[in-house]
Order: sequence, then C-alpha cells, then structure tokens
Amino acid sequence: PMSFAPFLAASLTIQIHAIAATVALVLGPIALYRERRDGLHKWVGYIWITAMLCTALSSFGIRAYALIGPFSPIHVLSCLAIWSIWVGMRYIYQGNIRAHRKTFQSLYWNGLLIAALFNFLPGRVVNRLFFNDARELGWVVIGAGGAFLIGRILRSRQMFARLT
Repeated sequence: PMSFAPFLAASLTIQIHAIAATVALVLGPIALYRERRDGLHKWVGYIWITAMLCTALSSFGIRAYALIGPFSPIHVLSCLAIWSIWVGMRYIYQGNIRAHRKTFQSLYWNGLLIAALFNFLPGRVVNRLFFNDARELGWVVIGAGGAFLIGRILRSRQMFARLT
C-alpha cells in the first residue's frame, strides 16, 4: 500500500523538490498544449517555469547518489533544465513562438519525465512511497516509461523525416 511516511521522513530539500516536480508534472500539459497567447496559458506557464526552476535548483541540495564530488548524473539534467528555461524564455521574448513551444515541450518530455523515471529506482523516496513492500516494481515503471519515451522519440523523428 502507498504510504506518505517516506516523504514525510525525507529532508526539507527533498520535500520541496518533490512538491515542485509534482506541480511541474501536473501543470506541464496545461501550459504546453493549451491554446497559445491567452491569460491562462501565461499564468500556468509562469507557475510551471517557477516549479521547474525550483525542481532543478533544489536537486543540487540532494546528494544521496553523488558520484563526482557532491554531484550525480541527474544534476546534468538539472543544468539542462535551467538552460532550457533560459532559452525558451529568450525565444518568446524574441517572438519565436515555434522555438519557444518546442523548447518547453522537449524540456517536459525529455527532461522532466526522464528525471521522474529515475525516482523509481529502488531506495529512492518516490519508489518507497509507491512500492514500500515491493520496491523492485520500480524497475517495471522505469521500463514502461523508458519504452514510452523511446517510442515517442522514434515517432517524432519519423514525423520530422516526412516533413523534410
């Protein structure tokens, strides 16, 4: 059964990180796929960007899986997320809506969701939250999510190839 005990026992940094990531995960589709240039799109987008920044920045306070000094491979995704936010916002201020949209959709699908899958590794707080007594089920989520993302990447490349 699902238990919030691992989340409540986690450090404040992990709690902030998890809440911000959850907000970004839930609001992402609204911000990214809603009719453009209306008030709701802008407000949800700003909240989403704030949640993404909070998620990326708070990750640097999580050092449980550090491999290179205080950093782990997941911190590369955090740096890419911060850079993508900068680039995506620069595009919209330049009036390049298509690049803005593609940058943030890529950040959602290739950044946020890939990072989310890492949270299902056995021993991580999210894994313990969902699969406390059967932590190996996290590998099933990682496999299914990975297959979904690979399929999505392959489909988008096929569509791109047809356009060129």
